[in-house]
Amino acid sequence: MLLNSSSPKAVVRLAVAALSYGLLANCSSLLDDHRPIGSPPNSQTRVQRAVDSVRTALEKDLGNSVPSLNLYIQTPTEKIFASSVPAGYFPITEATNFRFASNTKTFTSTAMLTMYQNGWLNYKAKITDNIPGTNTPYVPNTPEWDFPNKNEITIEQLLQHSAGVYDVDNDPVPGFNGLSYTAFVQDAEPNHQFTTEEMVGQLVKHKLKYDFSPGTGYHYSNTGYSILGYIIARVYSLKSGSTKTYEDYLQDFVVGPATKVPLALRFPVLASDTKMPVPFLGGNERLPGKTPIIFGDYNMSAQVAEGNGYGTPVSLNTFIRTLMKGENVLKPETVKLMQSDVNLKSQNTYALGCFYTKNLGFGHNGERCGTLSLAMYDPATDVSVVAFINLVDKTRGGETQGSTFAMCFNAIYGAAYGGRAALGYPGRP
Repeated sequence: MLLNSSSPKAVVRLAVAALSYGLLANCSSLLDDHRPIGSPPNSQTRVQRAVDSVRTALEKDLGNSVPSLNLYIQTPTEKIFASSVPAGYFPITEATNFRFASNTKTFTSTAMLTMYQNGWLNYKAKITDNIPGTNTPYVPNTPEWDFPNKNEITIEQLLQHSAGVYDVDNDPVPGFNGLSYTAFVQDAEPNHQFTTEEMVGQLVKHKLKYDFSPGTGYHYSNTGYSILGYIIARVYSLKSGSTKTYEDYLQDFVVGPATKVPLALRFPVLASDTKMPVPFLGGNERLPGKTPIIFGDYNMSAQVAEGNGYGTPVSLNTFIRTLMKGENVLKPETVKLMQSDVNLKSQNTYALGCFYTKNLGFGHNGERCGTLSLAMYDPATDVSVVAFINLVDKTRGGETQGSTFAMCFNAIYGAAYGGRAALGYPGRP
């Protein structure tokens, strides 16, 4: 997780964008309720009240303001968006772009499994095996890629976080003042163009790995997903006969105009590709003893394939809903592979780029640039949710149970469960 501030130019752009859609305008956070006197509240009002309740409770727990808490929920018969903001602020709209961070991992898994459907790769293969129909391995057979346990790791294990690949994006790396490699470099050089090769280079240089053999344990690893993004670009480049990127493949085969369910979603790979289109929601991060950080424009090149996605709640909801229903680029039988090894009786069991949570279903969550988000589809009720908050508060307790971070994280789940319950569906277990 990066704890970097955005540039002054980015902060100015954020303020301009906020003004453009009225975030700083003076109005009530509650939507007008034009029901006849004495009639029961409608669906929109019930969901709005549920989200308002979670946000105001969070403000009380934090002893500080919460800029916005938002929920998009779709049932078999309704689509509802509720934005809760403090008095004096306009709610954001369902057309607002935001960075959805590690929800990107579900897109990476989708890309991998689409390639598998097309015979371009074998997700059960070792990453040292050759790409089907070629003499080229999935990752280079060079000293620069000779990281620990490389010869034993499969694509599937990377997807499941069971490969033991050390995460140089979240965990401390020797020589960087107790910071992760990406955090240290981006603090020093905000416009640095990151590559997978340089992150893998840290694994090689310091012989970094987690303390289990591939396939025998679990440790969340953004770096493992960066390697998956590298493989996607490498396979697509070979198949197309020209240099392609991770985003090229997603636009051409997963979300772009020519795909089965076209969606306005982006996955920047260049350090210069920092801007989201207006309207967009900037993130806020609070750290102990420091001035709060406001995130606007941001270099996402360190997060390719693991956390670089952005878009609107409508688009993200459409993706997770159609994907998990077998109505998008993956066939229903391939969706079952994505959900493989998930025990529906347990909480948060990780499969291939997604996990299962009771009464929310299959999907992912994410944290990046002062924003927390959640995108889930529940096959038992045919209800999908996208919840997000543009606040990451780390002022007390780090990321432990009961910390201010955990309170913010729990709020997106509270909004999702609360919205479901408001519409008569099972809420928090």
